[in-house]
Amino acid sequence: MDQPQDPHIRIKTRPQAGLLERIVFFALGLVVLVAAFFFIGIALIAGAILAGLFLIRLWWRKRKLLRAEQNTYVEGEYTVIETAITDQRAAPGK
Repeated sequence: MDQPQDPHIRIKTRPQAGLLERIVFFALGLVVLVAAFFFIGIALIAGAILAGLFLIRLWWRKRKLLRAEQNTYVEGEYTVIETAITDQRAAPGK
């Protein structure tokens, strides 16, 4: 009698990396990690500077608006070019 055999799974793996290859990959990983650290640091600093500038701009505009509210009148000069009757009632004498 033939007994069924368990199926065998064959996995192809690459041979173990040599010492030089491991050192090179470790060095490259370390360089990428340091570069990512500096990039995140620079991005956070730039974001903080931009947020600060934005808040200063908002404060400045609010300050100007509050000062403008204190002066409720507007000064200026004008010249009458043409007069017009703006009242809709009939003009006197007609």
